[in-house]
This record gives sequence, structure tokens and C-alpha cells, in this order.
Amino acid sequence: MIKKSIFIAGFLFFTFFRLQAQDYNNFKMAKSIEIYSNVLRQLNLNYVDTIHPVKLNDIAIKSMLANLDPYTIYIPEKEKQTFNIFTRGEYGGIGALIQKQGDWVVISQPYKGFPAQESGLRAGDKIIAINGKSAKGYTASQVSNKLKGIPGTKLELTIRHFGAKKDTLVSLIRRKIKIPNVPYYGLVGKDVGYISLTQFSPGAANDVRNALVTLKNKYNIKGVILDLRNNGGGLLSQAVNIANIFVKKGQTIVKTIGKLQANDHVYKTTGQVTDAKIPLAILVNGNTASASEIVSGSMQDLDRGVIIGQRTFGKGLVQNILPLPYGGELKVTIAKYYIPSGRCIQAIDYSHKNKNGSPEKVPASLIRAFKTKDGRTVYDGGGIMPDIIMKQKYFSQVSADLYAQNYIFDFANEFVLKHHKIAHPNLFRISDSTFNQFKDFVIKKGFSYKTETGTLIEKLIKSAKRESYYKVLSPDIDSLQVMLKKEKKNDLEKHKSEIEEMLRMEIVSRYYYQAGKIEASLVNDKEVKKAISILNNKKKYKSILEPTHKKAGK
Repeated sequence: MIKKSIFIAGFLFFTFFRLQAQDYNNFKMAKSIEIYSNVLRQLNLNYVDTIHPVKLNDIAIKSMLANLDPYTIYIPEKEKQTFNIFTRGEYGGIGALIQKQGDWVVISQPYKGFPAQESGLRAGDKIIAINGKSAKGYTASQVSNKLKGIPGTKLELTIRHFGAKKDTLVSLIRRKIKIPNVPYYGLVGKDVGYISLTQFSPGAANDVRNALVTLKNKYNIKGVILDLRNNGGGLLSQAVNIANIFVKKGQTIVKTIGKLQANDHVYKTTGQVTDAKIPLAILVNGNTASASEIVSGSMQDLDRGVIIGQRTFGKGLVQNILPLPYGGELKVTIAKYYIPSGRCIQAIDYSHKNKNGSPEKVPASLIRAFKTKDGRTVYDGGGIMPDIIMKQKYFSQVSADLYAQNYIFDFANEFVLKHHKIAHPNLFRISDSTFNQFKDFVIKKGFSYKTETGTLIEKLIKSAKRESYYKVLSPDIDSLQVMLKKEKKNDLEKHKSEIEEMLRMEIVSRYYYQAGKIEASLVNDKEVKKAISILNNKKKYKSILEPTHKKAGK
């Protein structure tokens, strides 16, 4: 009886303390709002120059949210259309990627089957005018906003086709542009299917399911690769539905837990499984995030598939969109998500900052071990660690600069002018003749780039001059510069294989668009090859998914 009384008293004290804390927090909130509104009013009345309250308010809100996490953002009414493109994966427009080059914005890639491509627009075409108004000096964002509009409305573009000397007037009708969730799927190896999933917008699960069913019916595949590399996520519901393709009805895939009980949810599979037994490999990397981590993490926790690649991004936060007055919206983090083993894979703790005010990763001391369904050990606090870790591919400085300075892009456009067709994406190769033409193209255009070594030599010269060592060191520094210049001349040949790969991807995209580019990329994809080898080896596949104690007992 005494123990019961102590428990009731303790519970009442805790409840009273929590209510008192909440009341105090509410008081501080009311006080802060009153101070803020008075500051804005006094500025409007007394500041020497005319202020712009709306602009100041936007700045204040964005500065406040910047102190939280990067996913909690304010969306003014004027930015809602752009934001909806990312959340719904669709918009009214012409269906093309664009980029800024010099004074002009150019088409970088039209989507196959949409107005831009159907009207004859090609990569490299300059947008000279939009509805008769010059587009010179416009940013890519400004041009993008003008190209978008209500589906069915007319748009007139003055275009300078790549390689042409005269402008062409092109009339288009805007259409609803739905960016594909699955831009490509097909057969890799002898009997392994491959599905590229690039986003989790509405219909993603149906797209993956249809791809899997087609691959099974057409090729009788014995295993499937789901590629989630560079997939930043999207709708949580689609992640659960995609998991449902591979696991049975009633399985918990993810839980969300927030401050409010209303934001606590358990998400289970609700439909019939498409294939609960087909061997599954999931490809991930450092840009695999959010909904992609729910899929890959839940499949790992349920021992349903082998994860291959690099550690994922580590975004275990859930956002919701809340309406605001005057048409605005607030996308706010409302909860954290927890996958079947009970772990949260959030890598950065935004509630704690270091001395510089920057958030830090969850410290190793706080990372905990969890168990998968069959007893394998997994960890929280830092994304999904793959079962098979592959070394990340890095490009050389010369390759990166060739790409960044549009030499790869422009050469592909030149190539198209001279070649009406090329081989199928998985057969097309860069010949020695084409590579030599590219080298001549680069030299003729005056390509130059800075290396890290060159930057260090420049710093050395400045330091040597400042410290009066230059006279003594100059012969050695001159020798270093000569040797570096000589080596840089060989860089194109030294990094030939990766430059050829970049050229191959860019050229293929001109003829076969997004799907063809993905198909071509699979030819030399080490992670895809690793996945194929594992899926074709039943013993190896099974051993990866076995818990450690079972392996030790063999």
C-alpha cells in the first residue's frame, strides 16, 4: 500500500512538473512573439529608410529555422510550385534539364517523350528568347520559372541549335511532366534483373512492382538488383509499399516517434507480397537517404536482401507540411523513424552543436548494437552500413574539370553533328580515334585546370617570398613547376579510361536519353557486377544473411 502511494505521488509530481515546464515554455513563446512584433513595428515607424516588412520577416523566419535542421523550412506561396515538383515529381512544362553557360541558358538534356524532345530541342541548344523576350543574362532558375506553367498553355522559344548560325522559332504546348520513378529496368548478366529507382514520388511502388513482374515474366530472372544509389528519398508511404513487394503482409517496416503522440505511427505492409523469396541485392551509397534508407534498412533488418555499396547518408527524420496564413507552408521535422530492429539511422544530432555552432555526428560512444530478425548485429547512429562494402569511386582532378567546364558536354554535342546514330547503349564504346579527336578538341579550346599540387606550389612561392627564402628555393620550385607541367600534359592519357567512360555516358544520352545512359553505365559498374556474382551464388548469398553464431558453428 505504501509503495502504491509512493508511486502515485511520484507520478503526480512528474505530471505536475511537466505541466509546469510546458506552461513556462508557453509563457516564453508568448513573450518572444510580443517582442518580435514590437521590434518589427518600431522599425516600420522609426527606421530612417523605408523598410520591407515581408522581406525582413522572411529573413527572420529563415534565420530562425537555420538553427534547427536543414529539413525544416519555410515555403512562401511564391515558392510552392517549385517545392511541389520535388514532393510530387510532376509539373507543367516542356520536360528538359537546363544549365547556365556564359550569357545563356542551354538545354542540357531533354526528357524523351515530352514537348522539348518532340519539338526537336537537343542538348546544347541555347534559349535565346522566351515568348519574344530576350533571355540573355537570365539564370537557370529564372528560365526554369518561365518555362513552367499551366499544362495546355502555349510557349514560344527562340532557339539557337548547337552548331547553327541562325535562330529558330519553336512553338510548344506545356504538358504535365511526370519525372519517372523507375527510368530504367532490364536484364543484367544471364538471369539477374536490374531496377533503377531514382525517387519516391506517387506511384513509385507500382513502378517497381511492374518492373519486377515484367522481368520475371520476360526473362524468368533468378535474382534482382534494386539500385537506390543517389536516391534522396521521398514519400514514406511509398517506401513501405516497396518493402511490401518483397515481404509479406503485416510486417512492421518503420515506426515514427515524435513529441506529439499524434505523430507516433507504426507502418506495416498491408498488401499481398509480390515475391517473398527471390534473392535481392540493394545498391546504396552516401547519397542514399531517407525513404531509400527505410527500404534498404528494413530489408537488412528483416534479412531479406544483401546491401552492397557505401554507408548511406543517415537521415532518420520525418517531415510533415503544415499550412500557414497567406498561402505559405512550413515543412517541419515532426518525428524520427525507427526501422524493424529498433534502430534510428540518423547520423547528425542537430540538437547539439559544437563550439563553432555546427551540428555533429552522433558520437561513437552513443552508437548502439541491435539485432536483425535472424540475429545479425547491426548498428544505429550513422546510416545503413552495407553487408558488402565497396570502395567509393573518385574521379581525377582532370576528369572533374573536363566535366565541370563542359568539355565533355560540348564534345558530345559536336559528336552528334557528325554521327546520326550509334550502337546500342551496352555496346557503344569510345574508339581510339574518337578519344584522339577529344584530345585535339580540348587542346584547341585551350583547356586548363588547377591541381592541388599546383595550388600548393603557388602557396609555397608566396610563403618563400614573404619569408625571404625564394631566392634560395627558386631553382627547386622552378624544377617542380616544369615537372608538374610535363605530367599534366600526360593527364588525359593517364586517366584515359575514366574520361572515356564519361564521354560514353554523355554521348549515349544524346541518342537514348536517360534510360540509355543508365543502361550504358551498367557495363563497367563494379557494384552491379558484385551484386550479380552474389545473386548467382546461392551459398554465398545465404551465408551473408546468416547470423555470426550460425557461421561459427559450421
